Amino acid sequence: MPPARKRPRSYDPAKIRAAVLAQFGHVRTAVAGLTPEQLALPTRLGDWTVRDLVAHAGMTLRAVSRLVDLPEPARQDAALLDWPFSIAAEAPDIAAYARELAERHPDPVAYLAAAEERFTADLAAHPGTRLLATGAGALPLADYLVTRTVELVVHTDDLNAAVPGLDIPYDRQALAACTRLLADALTVKAPGGSTEVRVPPYAVVQCVEGPRHTRGTPPNVVETDPLTWIRLATGRLTWARAVRNAEVRASGERADLSVHLPLMT
Repeated sequence: MPPARKRPRSYDPAKIRAAVLAQFGHVRTAVAGLTPEQLALPTRLGDWTVRDLVAHAGMTLRAVSRLVDLPEPARQDAALLDWPFSIAAEAPDIAAYARELAERHPDPVAYLAAAEERFTADLAAHPGTRLLATGAGALPLADYLVTRTVELVVHTDDLNAAVPGLDIPYDRQALAACTRLLADALTVKAPGGSTEVRVPPYAVVQCVEGPRHTRGTPPNVVETDPLTWIRLATGRLTWARAVRNAEVRASGERADLSVHLPLMT
């Protein structure tokens, strides 16, 4: 696992809590309008159906409730930027559990409402400093909530892609936090200062080994929009396709990020 960078970006805990609830609310509202036929549609996540994906969206909040029920770790032994690199190992178990939840809860609207109610109560009962035994290691609740913005934004995009005409909105704070966390994860996987990656309006990072840029126009620049960046970082979109479709603008001999992507799957 790549080491977390020494100076992690800070996030406003109150804004992150509000962003998680806002994005989950957008998903819950959209799911309430889905028909049984739409819930049975396939998704771009292998053999997952929309119903499975909805169950997984609920898991985003249920994970917090499950972790606060466990004994609190004695000390923090992980950093926020460890989390993106821990997901791959958990993927098979996550998929199996999502399908199990989908079967166990035939009413997805009631399922999501219950998850939100419990999550809201947990946030009221626990401070952001409360440590959680996550798959990445012991993290404060405030940091773990930032990871929930990634899960919710990514799977909002998955749902929009799966259901024709569905247009679930993105909470601005949730989209910003998701974009920034994944941009910072790139600097962990590809440390350096030769390439500037711009994802306006939310993130600009330096990465990739090579001569460090200090002034003027950087010799190696990558620029894209937030959703394209998120799709690249999570394997929903390949670098080659994004460049071919002009969804990414890359210039300079060190601007090809294909070897570093995806960051998490």
